[in-house]
Amino acid sequence: MVNGPEFWWWWIAAVVLLILEVMVPATFFLWLAISAAVVGILSWLIPAVGWEAQVLVFAVLSVASVVAWRVYLKPRTEASDQPTLNRRGEQYIGRVVTLTEPIANGTGRIRVGETTWGAEGPDLPAGTRIRIAGVSGTRFRVEREVE
Repeated sequence: MVNGPEFWWWWIAAVVLLILEVMVPATFFLWLAISAAVVGILSWLIPAVGWEAQVLVFAVLSVASVVAWRVYLKPRTEASDQPTLNRRGEQYIGRVVTLTEPIANGTGRIRVGETTWGAEGPDLPAGTRIRIAGVSGTRFRVEREVE
């Protein structure tokens, strides 16, 4: 260990980073693990390389691989055919429902399907046809339906 860490230390680091990637799936530790494995191979092939150079190569490879992956991945994200799938409230925007309880002082409750939601909008009596215009947290923003 005159010149720095032995090559196998880098391979152990690569395995530990891969285990972290499995435990915390973020596709971040994978690139660090690959960089550590590459530095291990380089230090095995060129044993005279000092620890400073090994750490520098690891740092440069790590940053370059993470940035390259992010640049590669960004334009390849697919648009979903159901963009509101996990945003339940947004699925109801534009739907016309009948107000079951009056809206007083700007707030009230409406029933959509089997669920009761909070509502914000102009004061309206029960039985009024309203359109869901938007979502604010767990409350719908509603407006009177123009007939």
